[in-house]
Amino acid sequence: MKTKYLHISAYPCDKCEGPVIAGAFGIRESEITREGELTQVGAVCLSCGNKQSKMSNGNVVRQFAPVEWVSHRPKR
Repeated sequence: MKTKYLHISAYPCDKCEGPVIAGAFGIRESEITREGELTQVGAVCLSCGNKQSKMSNGNVVRQFAPVEWVSHRPKR
């Protein structure tokens, strides 16, 4: 059974030094496999709204523990 995991990281904005929050999804094919490639979902500064897609060299990155993501879509 495939399991989707949400990865969140934070780093300083190049424009205002505010927090940029970046998200990505990884998928595990089974409980004993590693996650496949991460699919980036976007990054935005919470202070100025800058959509910064890449970190500058030397930025300190805070990685948060991945969490299992379960989509609750209504069945049709």
